[in-house]
Amino acid sequence: MGMPEIEADSVMDTAPILACIRSMQDEMVQWRREIHRHPEVMYDVPRTAAFVAELLSSWGLEVERNVGRHFGRGVVAVLRGGRPGTTLLLRADMDALPIREESDVPYRSLTDGAMHACGHDAHTAMLLGAARALSRFRELVPGTVKFVFQPAEEGAAASPVDGILRSGGADMIEAGILEGVERCIALHVWPELAAGVIGIHRSYVMAASTHFRVVFHGRPGHHSQPHAAADAIMMAAHWMMDMKTFMSTAVDPLSHAVLAFGTLQAGTAVNAIADRSEIGGTYRAFEPHVVKWIRDAIERRSQAVAAMYGGSAESAFRMGAPLRNDPLAAAEALEAGRRVFGKERTVELDMPSLAGEDFAFYARKVPSVMGLLGIRNEAKGCIYPLHHPKFDLDEDVLKDGASWFVEMIGSFYRQRHSGQSVSDSDKGVQHHEVKE
Repeated sequence: MGMPEIEADSVMDTAPILACIRSMQDEMVQWRREIHRHPEVMYDVPRTAAFVAELLSSWGLEVERNVGRHFGRGVVAVLRGGRPGTTLLLRADMDALPIREESDVPYRSLTDGAMHACGHDAHTAMLLGAARALSRFRELVPGTVKFVFQPAEEGAAASPVDGILRSGGADMIEAGILEGVERCIALHVWPELAAGVIGIHRSYVMAASTHFRVVFHGRPGHHSQPHAAADAIMMAAHWMMDMKTFMSTAVDPLSHAVLAFGTLQAGTAVNAIADRSEIGGTYRAFEPHVVKWIRDAIERRSQAVAAMYGGSAESAFRMGAPLRNDPLAAAEALEAGRRVFGKERTVELDMPSLAGEDFAFYARKVPSVMGLLGIRNEAKGCIYPLHHPKFDLDEDVLKDGASWFVEMIGSFYRQRHSGQSVSDSDKGVQHHEVKE
């Protein structure tokens, strides 16, 4: 039996908090630009993490630095509200990409070869805005709010503890950040949607993005005596073409799967046969059996190709998980969207993306939702896709994203007091895990 209905606005009065956020638009722009000028990649985020932690501490939040079981680079802040309630988690990512920025803007990257090409600078600025506003009105906030700022969303690195590839979300989850949490909430900027629009999926949002690394070992030799060597470059070239053939002929095209290579390193001299080559990339799919099948193909075919040339192969994986919104959390997100953006600018999305997000690891454990925040504005030149060297976003949306974070808290408690609760939800979307 559900809780009796009560006046919705009496659950959490978000109006003064949202007004506070609107007054902070210029500050959020400054935060975003500061982070954008100084991009940091993967787990190497000391400047960004310190910037975030210092702001959170100055607002009176309980701040824990160096969070993560294996890498210890995340930041978590806790706000204890003035009213009874449960624990909700709001998440942003801090890392940039190893891409050289080509935009000619005053706040362009000062680090050659790195830029915020995926909007994580905006994610962090919006969550900082929500944290500051909520801290000013903590007497209105039910329960506890965790603000999580994670590194390494864009990739995975081998753990110094066990050698397994892990991304930042997985590392922080292993450190216990989800203990006692009933809902996880995140935003991602989305160039396919116009600025001032928010899109919500009721089920799948993004694919399982698995990162792989394959290393071929051969024997070095002189170009005049190829028969006495085992050419690791030839192994890599053969295997890359073989995997592309496998993906186009052996995988059901209705399975929505794709594989691409991102890095290739081999050789040290133009006139010497290389004894080592390394290929890195990702593949994306939704169904667990397809995810496993492609992994098996990578391992089996790399070993077979290496043997043909008289060498050997080894592979490592950071297995991905599909990001799927919890149905009840999605309903809350749509309600929050209508309150912040308006009914016409809150859209329900049907088609998931083959992009990947390690927020999926949160969603496997706790009922979660990720909203897609439109940032496209042709008049301002914000027209480029994610991971493009000219990527930029309409900064006017920062106040909207921060407001949606706050309104999600209100929506959670309104749904709860109208008779629904987390018990009606999936208690974390269950997936068949692919073991390392």
